[in-house]
Amino acid sequence: MAREHYSQLQALIVVARERSFTRAAAQLAMSQSMLSHTIRDLETRLGVRLLTRTTRSVSVTEAGERLIAEVAPRLELIEAQLHAVAELGDMPSGTVRITASDHAIDSLLWPKLQSLLSRYPRLNLELQNDYAFSDIVQGRFDFGVRLGDSLGKDIRSVCISPDMRLAIIAAPAYFAERHTPETPDQLSQHACINLRLPTQGNLYAWELKQGEREISVRVEGRLVFNGIYQVLNAALDGHGLAYVPHDLAATHLAAGRAVPVLETWWRSFPGYHLYYSAQRETSRAMQVVIETLRLN
Repeated sequence: MAREHYSQLQALIVVARERSFTRAAAQLAMSQSMLSHTIRDLETRLGVRLLTRTTRSVSVTEAGERLIAEVAPRLELIEAQLHAVAELGDMPSGTVRITASDHAIDSLLWPKLQSLLSRYPRLNLELQNDYAFSDIVQGRFDFGVRLGDSLGKDIRSVCISPDMRLAIIAAPAYFAERHTPETPDQLSQHACINLRLPTQGNLYAWELKQGEREISVRVEGRLVFNGIYQVLNAALDGHGLAYVPHDLAATHLAAGRAVPVLETWWRSFPGYHLYYSAQRETSRAMQVVIETLRLN
């Protein structure tokens, strides 16, 4: 197979999977115009249209679906064999792709993994911020990161962090003219800053626990974010109560920039786990990542 033919087929598969030239071009590290030219060249060589393009979407034609169904498994096998040969060298090589939340990336993954770049010059890392719990197989990720109580089936996992405690906090200025809530039901009287999770399509209910009693509270407020750092910053700016990982709030609590709320109801969850498909073999690069992140 000519090298350009291989690249064209790879490009077609990525565009078909992403249903977007913009997202596909970003993954392939090429311009949209070059990607469009690549697909047109393939269609011209085959004499058949493979993709249907509109101003808003991209869909795969019947011919395109047939080609992808036949070719994609073979290309994956070729990639796996090439990667296996490369792994015979002395040093880990290739790209390891991980999907995780920004909190997991900033607080855990990047601080530990950055040292691998100098130790293994043939190893590449891709860390993708994602609250959607994307399918790692469909998304072609090597790993995903989730809390231990939200792991799915048919996966392998290793614990990479201690249990996570969530804290309700607010800026002192927020309570200048308000009473501090003493029970969870009094949260309805306060401005609470919500987090929207794409996996649920709705707002995250605050999961609280006191002793053996566990409750989920639907809070209300004028602010909704889809990232935990924005929730924290809004609370520190005095716009309401926030429910955030304690490690994010700890320095602000210690410095007096934030105050604890309903502390006896703060709940802990099983720590972050690095997970991967049980059906795939782990490369040397993946093994290095596992051992670097594994909680000792």
